[in-house]
Amino acid sequence: MKEITVLSGKGGAGKTSITAALVSLSERAVFCDSDVDAADLHLILKPEVKESYRFDSGYKAIIDSVKCIDCNICKEECRFDAIHTDKGFYEVNPFQCEGCRLCERLCPAEAIVSVKNENNFWYVSNTRFGPLVHARMGPGEENSGKLVTVVRRKAREIARSLNYDFILNDGPPGIGCAAISSLTGTSGVLMVIEPSMSGLHDAKRLLDLINSFNIKSYAIINKHDISNKLTDEIVQFLKNNNIPLLGKIPFDTMFTQAMIEGKSIVELYPEAKSSKVLKKIWDYILVN
Repeated sequence: MKEITVLSGKGGAGKTSITAALVSLSERAVFCDSDVDAADLHLILKPEVKESYRFDSGYKAIIDSVKCIDCNICKEECRFDAIHTDKGFYEVNPFQCEGCRLCERLCPAEAIVSVKNENNFWYVSNTRFGPLVHARMGPGEENSGKLVTVVRRKAREIARSLNYDFILNDGPPGIGCAAISSLTGTSGVLMVIEPSMSGLHDAKRLLDLINSFNIKSYAIINKHDISNKLTDEIVQFLKNNNIPLLGKIPFDTMFTQAMIEGKSIVELYPEAKSSKVLKKIWDYILVN
C-alpha cells in the first residue's frame, strides 16, 4: 500500500487545492485530511458523513466555588497562569489550562475536578471520488497529533478492507506535532513550495523534518511565476538536496474559480495548463 502525504512548510502555499486536484485524478484510493486543526479538504470534496466519532483531547480543570476555601494554592502553583480571581472567586481559563491536573491533586478542599475535552470529532465519509476520513477540532483544543494518528489509522483500515492500494493525505502546514504525525510511516511526501522568502525558508525546515524520518520526497513549485528569482533559488535548493521537482504550476485564478464552484481545477478546467501539469505529476507519483 502506497501512502503519500502532501505537505507545505507554511500555510497558503496551495497544498489543499493541489491535493484536491490529485484526488480528482485518482482511482481506487482512500483520502485523509490530516490538517485536523483547520481541515478544509471537505469544502471541495463535499463529503456525505457515514460515521461520526468523538475524540477526547485531554483535560480542563473546573473549580467548584462552593467547596473552594480560597487557599490560593492552585493559583500560586499553576505554571500556565490559568487560574484567576478577577470576578471575586477562583476560576480556570479553559484556553490557558493545559490539563496537567496539578491543581486537582494539590487542592486541600477537593474543590477542583478535571473533565475531558469533548469538543472534537472525526468522521468517515463518502465523496464522489472515494472514501474520506477527516476531523474537526474545537477552538483552542489540543492533541492534534494524536487525532492525526487516529484518522490515518482509519484510512489504512478502510484501504485494506476495500483492497485499495493508495492513500492520499492532505497534511497540515508547518513542522509541528500534527505534521510529524502525518509523516510517521508514510511512503512519501509531496512538498508544495511557493516562491516567497518564507516559502523557501519553511521548505528548508520541512525538508529537515522529512529527512529525519528517512522518507523520500518530491516537490511542486506553486505560483512559480510570481517571482522568477525565488523560483530559481528553490530549483537550486531542490537540486542540491536531490529532491525531484515534479512540476511548476503558474499563478492561476482558475484554482479560485474552481473552489468557488466546490470542485478541483482538474474537474472544472481539465484542459487548463495547470491541470495538464497536475496530471503529469500524478502519473509520476503512481509509478515512483
